[in-house]
Amino acid sequence: MIVKTEEELAALKQVGKIVAQTVQLMGSHLKPGVTTQEIDDIGRAFLTEHGARSAPELVYKFPGATCISVNHEVAHGIPGSRCLQEGDMVNIDVSAELNGYFGDTGYSFVIGEPNAIQSHVMSVTQQALQNAISVVKAGALVNVIGQAIQSTAKVHGCSIILNLGSHGVGRSLHEEPGFIQPYDDPDDGRILKDGMVITIEPFISSGAWEFQESDDGWTLYTAPEFVTAQYEHSMVVTKTGAIILTNP
Repeated sequence: MIVKTEEELAALKQVGKIVAQTVQLMGSHLKPGVTTQEIDDIGRAFLTEHGARSAPELVYKFPGATCISVNHEVAHGIPGSRCLQEGDMVNIDVSAELNGYFGDTGYSFVIGEPNAIQSHVMSVTQQALQNAISVVKAGALVNVIGQAIQSTAKVHGCSIILNLGSHGVGRSLHEEPGFIQPYDDPDDGRILKDGMVITIEPFISSGAWEFQESDDGWTLYTAPEFVTAQYEHSMVVTKTGAIILTNP
């Protein structure tokens, strides 16, 4: 989507704020003994209260309002009867539709105090996101996003989930420019355009490079010894930088 009017920008900010608030509300209820279904129910109720609809359900018939991935699950975890425990890393990814506009965000939490590896991976992932956002500008190559993510991970001794990337968003959950790789691809000549709506969502790991797909057809995971975090913002590309849409 290319934003052309103030009304479009306002609508994107509205749904962006809702998904951001949903993630933080769900995160505030994480504690030992709660199930991922209970956390999902909290998110669904908040979206419904604000007139928004779950984008994964709407677009892909995902079996949950939100994606909740635990420990070595990196994305698209299905909410269910799993009881969360002290020390679990939980990634919550919320995307929603409101009045024909879509917002998408994600955040990684740890129940209790994170251990050293969790803390490091979460910190590096947040830094990778901020570094990638800082280079977004109309006229720049799409590839600057992957360059920023890759260089941040490398300097801090972390790996990247190479087959999970960022994407366009706006009038649908996934739009042009399509898959935005989290690594440097010198053959990618695509240009960031003024008004383009995209997400940036690095998946940084303690050693995993790719995901595998679960038999449930949705959940993406790595080997259990690895820790992976994800943080995500939706944004509008402008001539002077990025306008973040998913602030609480």
